Amino acid sequence: MSAPQGQPAEISGIDVMRGLGQVEAKGFWADAWSRVLRRPMAVAALAWIGVIATMAVFAPVLANAHPYRMVRLDLPEGDPARVTWPLFAHLTPTDLLLLAAALVIGPYLALPLARPRAARLRDAFALALQAGLAVAACYGLSSWANDNDAPAWLKAWNANAWFPYAAAAAVAAVTCLGGFLLVPPERWRGRMVIAALVIAAVAVASGSRWKEPLVNLERYVELENEGKATAIWPPIAFSPQLSRSDLYVKPPLTRVGDALPEFRGTEFGQRMMWLGSDALGKDVLCQMLWACRLAISIGLVSTGIAVIIGVTVGALMGYFGGVVDLLLFRVVEIFMAIPVLFLLIVAAGVLPRNTYVMMAIIGCVSWTGAARFTRAEFLKLRNQDFVQASRAIGLPLRNILFRQMLPNGVTPVLVDSSFAVAAAILAEATLSYLGLGPDGQASWGKLLSSATGTTGTFVWWLAIYPGLAIFLTVLAYNLLGEALRDAIDPKLRKAAH
Repeated sequence: MSAPQGQPAEISGIDVMRGLGQVEAKGFWADAWSRVLRRPMAVAALAWIGVIATMAVFAPVLANAHPYRMVRLDLPEGDPARVTWPLFAHLTPTDLLLLAAALVIGPYLALPLARPRAARLRDAFALALQAGLAVAACYGLSSWANDNDAPAWLKAWNANAWFPYAAAAAVAAVTCLGGFLLVPPERWRGRMVIAALVIAAVAVASGSRWKEPLVNLERYVELENEGKATAIWPPIAFSPQLSRSDLYVKPPLTRVGDALPEFRGTEFGQRMMWLGSDALGKDVLCQMLWACRLAISIGLVSTGIAVIIGVTVGALMGYFGGVVDLLLFRVVEIFMAIPVLFLLIVAAGVLPRNTYVMMAIIGCVSWTGAARFTRAEFLKLRNQDFVQASRAIGLPLRNILFRQMLPNGVTPVLVDSSFAVAAAILAEATLSYLGLGPDGQASWGKLLSSATGTTGTFVWWLAIYPGLAIFLTVLAYNLLGEALRDAIDPKLRKAAH
């Protein structure tokens, strides 16, 4: 057997003591991920989740009835042609920030930089969390300011051109204050950079989209068909809001011109409905792509809320024990007895039916698993030497819980989170199937519910495509959770050998 190049075929004991021929040991997570990537099913699951995440980010620029670029040709003679960018003008703050994150944060994490990748992941997580909270708060403030029942003083301020940008920046600054409470003062400089980026990005994105523009998707088609404009369209020139009753339940691979002879020969008539249309005359492929965003956001955000609550409660139970553990575990048992689906159904009848409410409800009632796992780990860790040393030198409780103990006990929580994401996606699909999902948003469950129309006929393409998407996504997260569980559990690794 030949020896590796650059090393002797045989080494002595002295060479071994000097470290010759030794390979540097991998870190815990590096070793765990290497074991996950050895499993073909786990790699396939990661690939599918990556496809869904990519579609969620780029759906607005891939499937949209707003053209990329439109040139008006019906202007008075002598006037220059007017060029507009309708798709960009109608992107929401969330669309803009997601596209910017994909183009900036992706290379920041992938490129080999001097800063460790783990630190870059923490930066990206902090940036995404604070930006998401800021955008949600700006959405609530803009809805209040543009409401007809808003106070007179708020309407007066809202009439100023500077107010949207100033209000968005102020809201973003307030939401970023929490980031300084989670890190020690010596790391505030890095948090200041993140806060500045969040404030600038949210101020530009939310301030420029403070008022929702009026949308008339049919107008673009009319202008182009009448020869008054030329346009460059996205690959899928449909939007989830574009509905035509004359395109009711068309099968896959239907061309619009074949279904509507009056549009044959026009640009609109050349559009292909690759996966057919639903009972409202909406393109199925467009809704499938846009529904990826709802599935990913519901799964990740609600699970994130559940992990934050569960880890905090579980850490307190496991660290203090005794009466604190007894009382808080009764709270855990109460929340374990709450049926999530029935609570979501009741909430849909009394609360606004939007994504934020659904995320909050799922996250606030599904944290019990994370709490129990964290409690069990902290009960084992609280008497360890490093915890006793942290107490002896007077470290604050927050530091002991979340900087000393949590990194050593968070592994089961991360494994459980993968299954929790799958459960959240399934809960959203179930609620949308019952007609109680978020209003005005494409959903796989909503498409699945229209497979049996009002006439009772079965529409196979409305059952197969969204049903397959739900099945593959939930299966992918479950396979990833199982692979991660097997990779980090030494007993399971030993049994496999």
